[in-house]
Amino acid sequence: MMRRSSESPSTPANRFAPREKLVPNPAASLREQVREVMRFRHYSPRTEVAYWQWVERFLRFHKRAGVAGAEAWRHPRELSGSEVTAFLSHLAAEREVSASTQNQALNALVFLYGEVLHQPLGELDEFARARRPQRLPEVMTREETRRVLAAVEADYRLALSLLYGTGLRLMELLRLRVKDLDLERRQITVRGGKGDKDRVTMVPETLVTALQAHLESIRGRHQQDLAADYAGVWLPEALARKYPNAPREWPWQWVFPSWSLTRSEGRAWRHHLLPENLQRAMKLAVGKAGLNKRATPHTLRHSFATHLLESGTDIRTVQELLGHKDVATTQIYTHVMQKPGIGVRSPLDG
Repeated sequence: MMRRSSESPSTPANRFAPREKLVPNPAASLREQVREVMRFRHYSPRTEVAYWQWVERFLRFHKRAGVAGAEAWRHPRELSGSEVTAFLSHLAAEREVSASTQNQALNALVFLYGEVLHQPLGELDEFARARRPQRLPEVMTREETRRVLAAVEADYRLALSLLYGTGLRLMELLRLRVKDLDLERRQITVRGGKGDKDRVTMVPETLVTALQAHLESIRGRHQQDLAADYAGVWLPEALARKYPNAPREWPWQWVFPSWSLTRSEGRAWRHHLLPENLQRAMKLAVGKAGLNKRATPHTLRHSFATHLLESGTDIRTVQELLGHKDVATTQIYTHVMQKPGIGVRSPLDG
């Protein structure tokens, strides 16, 4: 039974404002308690998986030495801030993880103790900090981008072209639904992007005709699905309860659906394309194009931002299109734009 405390409520999207606390089912396993609270807080499925993996690693790190079986495991209630700092120091000093990885581990444990166990960690002792190297993103030139996209196999060319043409993150692209695509107004609405924020970006004019043809094609497939035993597409639990027919309705279908149906509980569901599909297609295209760069689908987003800034687009506009919280994050692309040597003669040239 879910119970909520009497603290003042707030909207789920604002995770930092005062809000009511959820007390998870005390009879449930720790894994089920974490899942219950994360879904109550509307965390993404990927964050749910990542946080639980860090909880598992933390508990594995503090298993009792020399003890076998279930007795070796210690419940996190038996552990405290000192064990958390020891684990974080281990990640930095021995595992040599990046600063962002260490921060994710810290966030997962703060969530576990504060939101699930209701035993806030408070101020933690000093722990070894992972180094935060200053690295510039890999970016392709316009010509390299054209060569790569031309080399992509036909089934994935439109999706990867849209990544470059809009600056979307890979999962933002794959989670697009038909209703999020407004071809008349030439805009895409990104729902629940990073930080659970919505934003709007453009539809490239050169892709409008291809997108129209693509939507007609998947609409025909959707009609075939409806004629079969089709359960629909995945929706967040609250939406699925509020709109029980929505999973089968056209506006809620994926823009880039999987080629095949997935069967679960005796019914057929359609997922969106897997990220591995586009990652593999991009890797093959980079090889065919003969690039000596490690370019991934995310490189298309970096290239989008850099090329916009090179063409004179205001950095604040680029920040909004990318969905960056801080303009400082966007400013890294201004360093990529710099062309060393322009206006300066090398001493080797005399």
